[in-house]
Amino acid sequence: METAIPHVAEPVRADAARADKLAFYLLKALGKANRRYRLLADGDVILVAVSGGKDSMSLLDLLWRRQATASEHYTLIAGHIRADAHCGRGVSEDWLRAWCAARDIPLVVDEIAVAAEREAAREKGEQACFRCAWLRRKALFNMATRLGCTKLAFAHHADDIAETTLMNLFYTATFRPMEVKLPFFGGRFIVIRPLAYVEERDIVTFALASGYPLEGERCPEAATSRRSRVRAILQQLDKESHGVRRRVCAAAEHAQEDVRRAVSKHLPDDLAS
Repeated sequence: METAIPHVAEPVRADAARADKLAFYLLKALGKANRRYRLLADGDVILVAVSGGKDSMSLLDLLWRRQATASEHYTLIAGHIRADAHCGRGVSEDWLRAWCAARDIPLVVDEIAVAAEREAAREKGEQACFRCAWLRRKALFNMATRLGCTKLAFAHHADDIAETTLMNLFYTATFRPMEVKLPFFGGRFIVIRPLAYVEERDIVTFALASGYPLEGERCPEAATSRRSRVRAILQQLDKESHGVRRRVCAAAEHAQEDVRRAVSKHLPDDLAS
């Protein structure tokens, strides 16, 4: 099962000092990913996909904190997709709006319908999670294009990358990891995943210290999804041999590097650079 922030009966209380300390270390991991993949550039307009869950809130928070000392000067926009069916725990839209306003981060909200599409997928025996995620991602792509953003940042972390790599191996017979940086529509904008080197357990700790008031229940499809099954396998393997997720991520990164080298070797010099 997914690492979850425990439900509490009383209001969540932030521990600002602890959150600042944890942010310092998380920003080191974010900086490592940025140096490795050149994720952020001067003048970037970055749309951060914010569902309101612990991962996306942590990403938005960290990118905002980083602005104070970053060598690159970039603009942040929080992009939220409101849907007619819930998809996991998250902060309320009102709370998110107030949080963004306090930090001068514009919040853009688009609305989509996913309930009927999810039900249709279930009736066909298809993965409803996949369809729901595709619709939300499409809405974010449209938003990024409409707003003229240069980057679209998703909050996928190291655990997500390991899980996706194995899902592709098990279900599509390809060793294809989740890309940390990937251009779309001829480079109109670039999808980035700045938390690629951050483990989920560290995000949970940071989110608790930050006091994000998460509410609601887990996605009803989560327990039976392919991702949940792969996650359970990785958790079991990690108990038997600690660091399995990291090694899967490392293997995926090495494979990507081999592919890039092979491609660049067969390209003209002006295209390989």
